[in-house]
Amino acid sequence: MLTPVASLNWFAIRVKSNREYITSQSLIGRGYEVFLPLHTRRQKKGSAAEVRRPLLPGYLFCRFDVKDRLPVLTLPGIVHIVGSGKIPLPVDETELESLRVLIRTGLPVRTEERYTVGQKIRIVRGPLAGADGVVAGSKDQRLVVSITLLQRSVSVLLEPEWLVSAAVVDKERKCLVAGGSCL
Repeated sequence: MLTPVASLNWFAIRVKSNREYITSQSLIGRGYEVFLPLHTRRQKKGSAAEVRRPLLPGYLFCRFDVKDRLPVLTLPGIVHIVGSGKIPLPVDETELESLRVLIRTGLPVRTEERYTVGQKIRIVRGPLAGADGVVAGSKDQRLVVSITLLQRSVSVLLEPEWLVSAAVVDKERKCLVAGGSCL
């Protein structure tokens, strides 16, 4: 017997970098209810061109029966279902409704991951993509990142959206080595 959609919980799903939209479309194509919060922002400072980007890069929300999660986990682009250890935790629907209200207002939003001095990071966008570094400070709304090269440290100013925490990269790497079996 099928579970009524209204009784199913929402879950946050971690997806591969820059795969939020295509993964959401795959889930919708398989009959799942998906919420991918998007916001509009200028492509570059001073440019009139605007692009729609995920409000929470690397995440989307999906409603499904947690007991039948294997079809969700096996879709390309999905890293894991957010939870505690191997136990997926549902997202409070009032939080999702708050996100929907925020999106509907059309107000400019800026998402910021809080980085701390000394935190290890991985650069995932821009000309230094693939390099690892350490946050050394901030200047003019950009982060100063120290990268060690040939036993010397160089500092560079980078946009915060070009970075992810090294802990996130390590967790994703472990999931891939384990055959993508992370929940």
